[in-house]
Amino acid sequence: METIIWGFVFGAILQYARLNRFDTIAGMAALQDFTVAKTIAFAVGLGTLLLQAEIYLGWADYHVKPFILIGIVAGGLLFGMGMAILGYCPGTVAISLGQGNLDALVGIFGGLCGSLLFAMVYPSLGPLLGPDLGSPSVRTLLPGNALFWTATAMAAVLFVGIALFLQKLKGDGWRWLHAAIGMALLNALLDLPFAAGHPMGASTSFPFLAMAITGLGAESYWHKIAEPGAWELRFLVGAFLAGLVFSLLQRSFRITSVPELWKRYCGPGRGKRFSWAFVGGFLLLFGARMAGGCTSGHIVSGGMQLAVSSMVFAVAVFAAFLATGRHFYRGA
Repeated sequence: METIIWGFVFGAILQYARLNRFDTIAGMAALQDFTVAKTIAFAVGLGTLLLQAEIYLGWADYHVKPFILIGIVAGGLLFGMGMAILGYCPGTVAISLGQGNLDALVGIFGGLCGSLLFAMVYPSLGPLLGPDLGSPSVRTLLPGNALFWTATAMAAVLFVGIALFLQKLKGDGWRWLHAAIGMALLNALLDLPFAAGHPMGASTSFPFLAMAITGLGAESYWHKIAEPGAWELRFLVGAFLAGLVFSLLQRSFRITSVPELWKRYCGPGRGKRFSWAFVGGFLLLFGARMAGGCTSGHIVSGGMQLAVSSMVFAVAVFAAFLATGRHFYRGA
């Protein structure tokens, strides 16, 4: 029950700033809306200081994802493509489904198929994703306290500066800032042992659910994901409930199929939107499984830990995200 409550808080924060919306996420791919970029940058900047302080005080531990080179880079590229096409992340898609977006449901089905395929080919594909370069972070690269804290402070200032620059470039209120602070505090809280003892995440829930329903996939992969996948599934149930509850309270719940931004560039056809939503979801989750994480678990949580794998993943994701967005929402 606790995990569902944490997921509900997660969903409420993102919905408050409209960060789960297709038009917000795809709007960034079209370079029209920088809400997601601002929020992530500020959340990582603030969260870096909070999390590193927690770890220094002995209240929390590192959970750095391994730097498996091909998996991180290739997975990040596929993830970025999928995020631009689908217009949702593994976490936000659950919130948007709660608000009545049917294309989010199709994207979830595509994600289940993509993650199930990965689970089935994992024994043969896994060894090809290397080399495994360990789990480097700024902490391991700069073991001296003075150097480490200097680098941490510089990283925090850099991320916060990026967020404020983007706000100045295209200011649109301050809800994104409230959400960024909320995300940083939530992730720092989840890292404490009494809460969850690990960062937030979403993508592992997809192969967990797909394998549980079908009974397919490699047993070795099931043993690897069963525990985190169950936690993340409950977390996303809470996010879904937040989307449903707040949209009903605000009287904004609507059964919709085609988002407005998609209509503008790709037309109002439901069949076309659903087809691409499935493809986007498939790429999104196959890429997430290759890289071992997603927006929340890799870019945000890993960024707060100053993990090398997460920073490389973020670069690959946003490169593919913007390139794909140019095709779908600017060149269409």
